[in-house]
Amino acid sequence: MPFKFHSSLGLEFGIAEVVAEIVRFMQADRKRAYKVIIGSDSLGLANKDADFVTAIVVHRVGNGGRYFWRRIELGKFHTLRDRIIKEVLLSLETAQVLLLELKREAGDMTWDFEIHADVGEHGATSVLIQEVVGMIRASNFEARTKPESYAASKVADRHV
Repeated sequence: MPFKFHSSLGLEFGIAEVVAEIVRFMQADRKRAYKVIIGSDSLGLANKDADFVTAIVVHRVGNGGRYFWRRIELGKFHTLRDRIIKEVLLSLETAQVLLLELKREAGDMTWDFEIHADVGEHGATSVLIQEVVGMIRASNFEARTKPESYAASKVADRHV
């Protein structure tokens, strides 16, 4: 599936262009610490189809950030668990492609990398926390859940 992302300004970018924008943003202030974060959210539609949004956030810690997002509509999802698992799989897929490019282009720059999952201790998703965090950690990524998972629960949610 193609990786076409939108910026907050509505411009469309391929993954290589997203990486170039992230690197440019981090190079603008090399003294700061950075986090590159990926999170996905979804919305179940009345006909059981689901709309998924994946966000890539580059956070200049203590001083703002930028984000990019993509929306895809996938087939039927009959349970919340299936939708949440698909959100995590989309985030992991994006992370693998993004990191490959980012490591190649960023040179000596350093950053922290996280996957944000739209699950939390309160509500219907609480039973999925261990499974979702296990999936993310098994892929060697740092996992965050609500209320710390703002890339999924705030940024991606904004566009779903």
